[in-house]
Amino acid sequence: MNREIRSYVLRQGRTSPAQKRALDELLPRFGIQFSNSPLDFKNVFGRTAPVVLEIGSGMGETTAAIAQANPQTDYIAIEVHGPGVGSLLKKIGELELKNLRVIRHDAADVLEQMIPDASLAGLHLFFPDPWPKKRHHKRRIVQPPFAALAARKLAPGGYFHAATDWPEYAIQIDEVFSSSALFQKDLEEKRDRPITKFERRGIGLGHPVRDLRFLRRR
Repeated sequence: MNREIRSYVLRQGRTSPAQKRALDELLPRFGIQFSNSPLDFKNVFGRTAPVVLEIGSGMGETTAAIAQANPQTDYIAIEVHGPGVGSLLKKIGELELKNLRVIRHDAADVLEQMIPDASLAGLHLFFPDPWPKKRHHKRRIVQPPFAALAARKLAPGGYFHAATDWPEYAIQIDEVFSSSALFQKDLEEKRDRPITKFERRGIGLGHPVRDLRFLRRR
């Protein structure tokens, strides 16, 4: 992936007292420091279980809900926005989630350096920044190099699940993953996730929401 082009912008946002408290108190417990070495998931979670990685967990409502509903699966959320990380940590503490950890770092770096090859059961990308202006399309995270990286990190049979309310971006995601020989499309395109804040906003604006799922070929 082109490391000169970032798929996100660090936007300024107010961190609430509760979010700051969660960052101070819970990040040492439920956060994972960025490292150039691959993670040992068994050491992280204290068990052997399927691991799903989410890129861009936002404020964490959906992430926490999914982890709570699937205690048999372990989840790692990646987010760079401080208030979002604090909000998710707060939910982890309130719900006493033992199967969810957070990494505050760039997702491409985490995938490249920290995630062992062929180790993930799933990869979530819900409502990524659509970068709607044509001159900014190069900033979209879903490009052919990303699909190749996802294929390397997913175990055979693992899934990639994306959701977007921008039809043109949905077409791009579909084309990128459909053109990879390492993926096959899951024709059911199951939603299988709670509604997100960005989804509600998009629906309110009349945007059609589309879920796309692809399976790593065995």
